[in-house]
Order: sequence, then C-alpha cells, then structure tokens
Amino acid sequence: MDTLLLARLQFATTTSIHFLFVVVTLGLVTLLVGMQTAWFLTGNPKWERLTRFWGQLYVINYVLGIATGIVMEFQFGLNWSGLSRYVGNVFGAPLAIETLVAFFLESTFLGMWIFGWHRLRRGVHLALLWGVALTAYASAFWIMVANAWLQNPVGYEVRDGVAHLTDFGALLTNPTFGMAFGHVVAAALLTGGILMAAVSAWHLIRRTPDFALFRTSLRIGLVTAAGAVTLVQGFGFAQFGPIGQVQPTKFGGSPAADAQVAEWTATFGPGDYTPPALSSVGLGFMILIGFTLGAVWLLLPLLWRDWIIRLRFPLWLIMLALPLPFVAVILGWIAREVGRQPWVAYGLLSTERAVSGVDPGLMLASLIGFSLLLGALAVTNWTLLARHAARGAADPALGRPPGTPDDEPRPAPAFA
Repeated sequence: MDTLLLARLQFATTTSIHFLFVVVTLGLVTLLVGMQTAWFLTGNPKWERLTRFWGQLYVINYVLGIATGIVMEFQFGLNWSGLSRYVGNVFGAPLAIETLVAFFLESTFLGMWIFGWHRLRRGVHLALLWGVALTAYASAFWIMVANAWLQNPVGYEVRDGVAHLTDFGALLTNPTFGMAFGHVVAAALLTGGILMAAVSAWHLIRRTPDFALFRTSLRIGLVTAAGAVTLVQGFGFAQFGPIGQVQPTKFGGSPAADAQVAEWTATFGPGDYTPPALSSVGLGFMILIGFTLGAVWLLLPLLWRDWIIRLRFPLWLIMLALPLPFVAVILGWIAREVGRQPWVAYGLLSTERAVSGVDPGLMLASLIGFSLLLGALAVTNWTLLARHAARGAADPALGRPPGTPDDEPRPAPAFA
C-alpha cells in the first residue's frame, strides 16, 4: 500500500462529497432569497409557504454539510502536513478569512433566521437571509481564492525553505480564479434550479393538492437552471485560455507543455510530470453533460402551458435529469484537481513532499473510516431531503407559528 495514493484517495473522497453539499447550499439559498423577497414585497402567502418549504430542505443540507466539512478539515491536518509547513503562510490566509469572516457569520445569520420566524420584523428577518446568502458567496469566494493559488502560485517568495505572502492583491487577480469562481457559482445555481424543478415535478406528477404552488416552483427552478447552464458553459470554456497559459501540462501535447516538463526535470530531477488521463476523461464527460443540460431551454415554453404539464412526460424528463448536475460538478472538480498532478501547488510543491509521514495501515484505516462517515452523512442527508420533500408544503416545521399542536408539551415516553 502506498501512503501517497491512499492520502490522495482520501482527499478526493472527502472533498467530492463535501462539494455536493456546497453546490446545493449555494444554489438553494439564492432561490430562497428571491422567494422571501417576493413575500416581503407582495405579502402573498404563497411566497411564504414556498420559503418555508424550500428553506427546510436548505437547512437540512446545510447542517449535514457542516459535518462533512469538519471531516475534510481533519484529513487536511492529518495527511498533508507538508502543505501546511511549506505554503501555509500563503494558502492559509484566504482559508482563515473564509472561516472567521464568512463561515462564522453565515452560521450566525442562519441561526437567527431559523429561530427568528414570528419573533423578528419581516424586514429584519429578510435581511438575515440576505446575510446568509452574501456570506455563503463570500465563503465560496475565499475558498476559490485559496484553490486558485494552488493551481497557479502567485504573490509569494520563498525564504528559508518556506513560502511567504508578499502580494495579497495577486491572489485576487490570479488568472485561474475569476472564471473558475463564476463557473462554480453558476454550477451551484444550475444544481439548485434542477433540484427545485425535479422535486416540483414529482409533486405535479402525483397531483398533490398544492398543484399551483409547485407549478410556480417548477418554473422558478427551470428558469434558474436555463440561465445558469448558459453561464456554466460560458465560464467553463473561458477557462481554457488562462489554464493553457499557466498550466500547460494540464492538457499536454503542446510545445509549452514539453518546455515546462523539461524545466521541471532540470529543477526537480527526472519524474512523471504528466497528469493522469482521468482528468481529461472527466473533463470530456462534464462538457457532454453541460451540453445535455442545455436542453432545459427547450422546456421553458412547453411548461408555461398547464395542459403540457399535465402530460407528465416533460416532468419525467426533469426528474431523470436530477443526477446530471451532481455528476458534472464532481467530474469538473476531478478535472481541475487531478489535472495539476503531481503537484499540490503547481510547479512549487509536489504531492510526494506534501504528504504526511503516516504509516500506510493508519492511512488506510482513516480512509475507510472517513469514507464510511461521509457516506453515512450523504445518505442521511438525501434520505431526510426526500422525506421532507415528499411531505409537501402543507405545513413545514420551519417557520411554524408558535402555539401549534406540535409545539405543545408532550408526555414523556414510558420505558419498560
């Protein structure tokens, strides 16, 4: 067993599963802001019910997503101590900002929003949700700043064998950052839109009493997904130019890539500096899924007619499309991360130098343990989402007025 391979597999597992939670969180909170703002401006109770229903699904995903993030942080410290020692002064700066400024604020705003129903003024309550959304975007911003630095180290100098940050502005203008951040945000909106449309389609197929309510959320989800898939494609293809310039080996087969490999061979010694084929395969399938989801534009005029909605066939297509954005975001993440191998920080720190000196047996044990834990969290998350989504929007627990029967004291259970 190879410690490095096991550590890489563990990193791939933890980050991929956590990323699934992230895209749902970021996509749904944006849609929630729109629905609660509509409720605040119009006073229409329809928007309140939609906010409560989708807000409950958002909270479930957010809470369990935090647990997967904690597990991911553990494997950073356990498996990649070389990364912390060598580039921690640079790579750690945006991560610290994300944790202290974005994540803590986001959690605080969300807690106040959850428990502020019927206790705060409607304007204050709406402002809290806006705060949740803005800090969520800020969190994604700083995470992508940190990741972009690993893709293309800038604004640093090496002193005494350790990288030190010299130009903070260079982190924000990194050519591997801007389009990648837009791509991730658009992918999250696409995922949130497809999820909303698919759940709504399921209720419309079952002819639930809230037909008009889920018809509205179906249209919101489809419009969001249609706009987002165009942005996903645009930001995705726009990255090829900058990546080809700063990461010539990611695509390979070019004079620039050969020159880069020759330079590394002279500096670091002979080695395999060609990324695994997995990155290219993942990229190809991601592009294929992106074009397939572009067909959502064809559904927009169809689903604006109730008689077509009642045909059910377009609704089944939407439900079948639900896994596609999740598969695409994982493939995209694999293409971005595997494509810079064998480097943790491209051209600066190799994975071999960054991995901790952990016994292979212990690394395998932690891989199995973390994978089982994250798998259990993912299954729990989707089970709870499916269960609460199936209950419909009649009376979600989130935002339920105090004094309802569910809030009344219940007798303690008797034990034999």
